[in-house]
Amino acid sequence: MKPETNVSFEDTAVAFQYKSDAAIKKASFIFSLVNHPWMSALATGSVRLALKLRLPVEGLIRATAFDHFCGGENIEETEAASTTLARFGVKTILDYSVEGEKTEAGFDRVMEETLRTIEKAHQSKNIPFSVFKVTGLAATDVLEKVQKKLILTPEEHKSFELVRHRVDNICRLAHAYGVPVLVDAEETWIQDTVDQLAYEMMEKYNREKAIVFNTYQLYRTASFQNLQDAYENALRHHYRLGAKLVRGAYMEKERARAEASGHPSPIQPDQAATDKAFNDALVFCVTHRTYISIMCGSHNEYSNRYLTTLMAEEGMANNDPHVWFAQLYGMSDNISFNLAKAGYNVAKYVPYGPVRSVMPYLLRRAAENTSVAGQSSRELMLIRSELKRRRNAR
Repeated sequence: MKPETNVSFEDTAVAFQYKSDAAIKKASFIFSLVNHPWMSALATGSVRLALKLRLPVEGLIRATAFDHFCGGENIEETEAASTTLARFGVKTILDYSVEGEKTEAGFDRVMEETLRTIEKAHQSKNIPFSVFKVTGLAATDVLEKVQKKLILTPEEHKSFELVRHRVDNICRLAHAYGVPVLVDAEETWIQDTVDQLAYEMMEKYNREKAIVFNTYQLYRTASFQNLQDAYENALRHHYRLGAKLVRGAYMEKERARAEASGHPSPIQPDQAATDKAFNDALVFCVTHRTYISIMCGSHNEYSNRYLTTLMAEEGMANNDPHVWFAQLYGMSDNISFNLAKAGYNVAKYVPYGPVRSVMPYLLRRAAENTSVAGQSSRELMLIRSELKRRRNAR
C-alpha cells in the first residue's frame, strides 16, 4: 500500500458508519451532558451517591454511558462490539476494567481474566493486543515502597514476588501465543516499579519481536528521556522495545500531590510542552523502528495526522507492522475509522466488566471529557454534523 498523508478526520459518514440512528442520538445526549461541567458534575455526583447507597441504578447506567463506552459485562458480551468494529477495519483491544481489588485472591482473579483476554486474542484475528494495569495485580502501597527502595516486611516481599509472578504469567502466555500485551501507565510514585517489571519482561520475551509494550505518558517531563533510555537499554540487552505513547491520565492528581509534598511538579508546564514531547517521541520511535514498535494512543488529531506524515516521509506502508494507532471505544471515531479506511493499523480499547465495578473507569471518562479543552465539544460537533447529514440524506 502506498504511503498516504491526506487523511481527513472530518468525514462523519465514515466515522459513524457503525452506529445506528439510536446510538448516534444516545452519543449526542452523553456528550451534551459532559460538555457542560456543572451538569456533568451533578450527574456523576448523583451516580456516586446512588452507588454508595446501593440504589438499583445499574440498569440506567448500562443503558446510557456503559453501552457507549464499554463492550459488555463479560468477555462473551464483547464479541458483538469486536465483530462490528472489524467490519470497518478497526481491531479490538479487550480491556478488563474492573478496579479496586484489595486482596491477593482479587489480584489473582484479575490475572486470570487477563489471561482469558490473551486466549481470546489468540483465537480471533480481530483482537491483536491484550492489556493490563499492574495496579490490578498488586497493592499500590507495596509498589510505592519498592520504588522508594524501602525495606519490605516478609509479607510485603512475598506480596511483591506474587506481583512479579502474575506479570510473568501474563507475558509468558502472550509470548507463547504471539499476542502483544500493553502494560498501562500508572502514577509517578509507582511508575518506576512498573517500568522495572515491564523491562524485565521485555528482556525475557521481546527477543524476536515486541511482545511486551510499556506506556510512556508524555505529559511527564521525564518521559521522553525515559523512552530514549529504554531504547538504549534494549540495544544493550538485544531485545525489541514496545512503546505505547500517550499524553497522560493523572495530571490533576500528580500536581496536587507534588504541591502538597513540596516537590517540583513532574508534569509539563503547559499543553504546548506536552504536545511537543509527544510529537518528538513519535519522531524518535519512527526513526528507530528497527528496534521499536509503537502504539500511538492518542485522541489528538494533529498527532495522529503527524504520524501518518512521518510514516510517508520514511517510505513506510500505511499498514507497517511496527506502527499502530489506538483510541478508546466511544471516543474519537472520526480518527479511528478514517485511519482504518486509509489502511492504517487501528484498534479500539474496549473496556468490559460488571457495571458497578467499571464505574471508576466511566467516571474518569466523564471527567476527562469535561476537563480536556475542546474534547467533548469536538465530539458533539461531529455527532451533530452526522445527525444533520443523515436527516438531509433521507
